[in-house]
Amino acid sequence: MSAELTIKSGAAGLGCPSGLEPGAPDVLGEESALIDPAPFVRRRNGVSELELAVFGAKCAGCIAKIESAMKKLDGMERARLNLSTGRLSLVWRGAAFAPRMVMQALTEAGYRAAPFDPAAIESDHDTEGRFLLRSLGVAGFAMANVMLLSVSVWAGGADMGPGTRGLMHWASALIAIPAALYAARPFFYSAWNALRNMHANMDVPISLAVILALSMSVYEFFAGGEHTYFDAAVMLLFFLLIGRYLDHRLRWRARAAARDLLAMQATTARRLGADGVIEPVAARAIEPGDRVLLSPGDRAPVDGVIVEGESHADVSLVTGESAPRKLRPGDEIHAGVVNSSARLVMRARATVENSLIADLARLIEAGEQSRSRYVRLADRAAALYVPIVHTLALATFLGWWLVFDAGVRASLMTAVAVLIITCPCALGLAAPAVQVVATGRLFKRGVLVKSGDALERLAEADTMVFDKTGTLTLGRPTLTNREALPAGALEDAASLARVSRHPLSRAVVEAAGPGKAAEGAVEFPGLGIEGVSGGERIRFGSAEWVGEVERVSDGDGAALETWLRRGEAPPVRFVFEDAARADAADVIRQLSDRGLSLELLSGDRKEAAAAIAERLGLPAWRAGVSPQDKAARLGELRAAGARAAMVGDGLNDAPSLAYAHVSLSPGTAADASQAAADFVYLGGGLEPIAEAVDVSRKARRRVLENFAFAALYNACAIPLAVLGFVTPLIAALAMSGSSMVVTLNALRLSANGPGGGDSAERSP
Repeated sequence: MSAELTIKSGAAGLGCPSGLEPGAPDVLGEESALIDPAPFVRRRNGVSELELAVFGAKCAGCIAKIESAMKKLDGMERARLNLSTGRLSLVWRGAAFAPRMVMQALTEAGYRAAPFDPAAIESDHDTEGRFLLRSLGVAGFAMANVMLLSVSVWAGGADMGPGTRGLMHWASALIAIPAALYAARPFFYSAWNALRNMHANMDVPISLAVILALSMSVYEFFAGGEHTYFDAAVMLLFFLLIGRYLDHRLRWRARAAARDLLAMQATTARRLGADGVIEPVAARAIEPGDRVLLSPGDRAPVDGVIVEGESHADVSLVTGESAPRKLRPGDEIHAGVVNSSARLVMRARATVENSLIADLARLIEAGEQSRSRYVRLADRAAALYVPIVHTLALATFLGWWLVFDAGVRASLMTAVAVLIITCPCALGLAAPAVQVVATGRLFKRGVLVKSGDALERLAEADTMVFDKTGTLTLGRPTLTNREALPAGALEDAASLARVSRHPLSRAVVEAAGPGKAAEGAVEFPGLGIEGVSGGERIRFGSAEWVGEVERVSDGDGAALETWLRRGEAPPVRFVFEDAARADAADVIRQLSDRGLSLELLSGDRKEAAAAIAERLGLPAWRAGVSPQDKAARLGELRAAGARAAMVGDGLNDAPSLAYAHVSLSPGTAADASQAAADFVYLGGGLEPIAEAVDVSRKARRRVLENFAFAALYNACAIPLAVLGFVTPLIAALAMSGSSMVVTLNALRLSANGPGGGDSAERSP
């Protein structure tokens, strides 16, 4: 499956700074355009490839703008921007343009770029995060102090003398003006860069609102006016910067999935020369055809095929299963697979850049890119709000000034009242307030919400896809026929198993409990364990290892097995299975009752997948699927219009977790899987999944109620403000009141009892 899986982009998000990184205003297009990326272009068979780091892209609108600008270049075949990593991948044919023109096109679109360097991306990201955090702190300090002074002015009323009021305004100005100009820099830089490149974004009206509020406040102060609006400026900045910083942190977390997966890539390898000399080299130096030596414990650096030796290997990266797989000459081996027991020699069939791990990382990035195009409810509302409200404010000013001849000051005051009473605080709080309450409630239930729009996407999910091993099951084999074993058989097997780390040996030891190891017990890799007990030789391992075994046909093709033989006695069969979690069947039933379509995707054998699907009541299942197959299935569901939630825990699940509409992972999952998931649930059961679905649907309902209230509030307040019946003071009070109503409605979510939610919220 190709990693270039895309969806058409939506509208730009609220406050999207479609431009340069904050904190680097002087690094504009001029410097970026001077960079010549020609030395970094890879050319093969007439095809040129280039990877660039793009700084300043923050939303779906940025992706559409950048990719569109790139595709206008003659010969450009593919342009893909990953929003989480900032990586722009370009592929073109011919020489219709010089690579430097790519940088110029990005500069003209309003973005800074450089040859891709993950370390530079991380450094730049840290710089931006610190800058946003400082801006947020300054805005919060200013808001707390200016609001204290403003409340004193409002409460004083007619009893407050002009001198005292002037002192309060003077103190407010000293705090608010420098603080607002400092804290608003992320918006000012972005707005200026957009305007200078003949574009507009949400930061343009935000910057205008801040400048207008400060200017009017200064004018009112020197004119001896009764009220100023310094508090409105810093309050607006404070709330917007909270959202900007949280979005920044979430994007950084999203990059962790691919980063953790790439950490599984071996960095060094031992290459075997034609003369048999072993040469330590960097993994990137391995070319197709090279022979590589793998000792026990080594990771395969690239994809290849075994040419010498037999050994067991940990292939959980590929299949998700904990049971080792025996590798023989002719078998394929993938990068990241760990050789467990004996020496192997492999022949490389790909480079590091084209190995399985690199492919999985690209799949993760493709999935993150698809999610980046998701347009939130608040963004859709903002896309309608901004042009309507600002057009009304401008029309109000022009109408009072030109038609009613009210004068510039009175007309401007009326227009300001329109802007204040329709301030997007209620709109801006409609979703975040609910998210804060909902995530707090889920946290108490052992569910960590990692993505800002995860609740919204989970509420939209109509399909849930499960991994098997470690998700629906415990992820480790357990002995199932203990009661049928002859007396002493378990103790004999455990005495041998105590010297081994094989998963089946650990299962036997767990079943038998503490004890001594057999005398002279030795493990033979790939075969089993041999020792002496009571003067007799005992063997515990494969059927071939213990000798002639009469196969037992009990119809249990899904079970794992191993055999024990003492001396010449008949061999004894030990049967294992990966048991389902205790609450798995109940949770599956709950999710089905909530209207979700359910499906199982497993890298395990067909018999094992079929058995667990039948036991838990899963109507659809697939077995033997690779990580690419899982991601491809998520792509099929997306193409069919389904909004699929993926639940998985293994490294092989990370790409599908990233590519799903929304994803969940247990707290015991691999780091890369947890990083790729939107939700991480704790504990040993699946009940938190049902809780997350219920709470997300409740949260969506609260958000829609908040938007409905905000629309009703504006429908009533705007006509009054336009007609001049609302002063800026009354507008400020009304705006604050609307924000309180939205917040109180969000708090209703925490008052609901545990578990369910009403029937209306359990259906999609």
